[in-house]
Amino acid sequence: MAKFIILMGVSGSGKTVIGKALAPLINAEFIDGDNLHAQRNVDKMSAGIPLTDADRQDWLELIAQVGHKHVAQGTSCIIACSALKRAYRDLLRKDNDSICFVYLKGSFELIHGRISKRSHQYMPSSLLESQFETLEEPQNDETDVFVVSIDQEIPQIVNEIAKAEIIS
Repeated sequence: MAKFIILMGVSGSGKTVIGKALAPLINAEFIDGDNLHAQRNVDKMSAGIPLTDADRQDWLELIAQVGHKHVAQGTSCIIACSALKRAYRDLLRKDNDSICFVYLKGSFELIHGRISKRSHQYMPSSLLESQFETLEEPQNDETDVFVVSIDQEIPQIVNEIAKAEIIS
């Protein structure tokens, strides 16, 4: 059965690295959600300006469309998308029974340490604090979410996700 998997979490949580490693293990295409942003969003983030809910609306709708298209074609996909708020996850879930989320959970200190060692075209490390302020961690009633701690090595994280019942 085709799956639409959202790797979610704040910037620096490892969505892209983990998505690229996970995709071949589960026969899925990896798509970096950052590449689906409108140029105006890229410009704001590059300038260190946090996106608003209105800024994210079209982006989230496009991610949902891409996931729907894959599932309709019988192929699985993994999309890296922060999905920080419940409302964002609900929008992505709409009319999509094949979706599941993998929340890459880590502390501010851990992620800040990682993000300060890298350069990201859209996300300066200064926006990390605003992402943690925006983050609404998945609740128990969000039964389509698998939570994995990123306080371990990448291969361990990838294997834990690949073995998760929610994505099989």
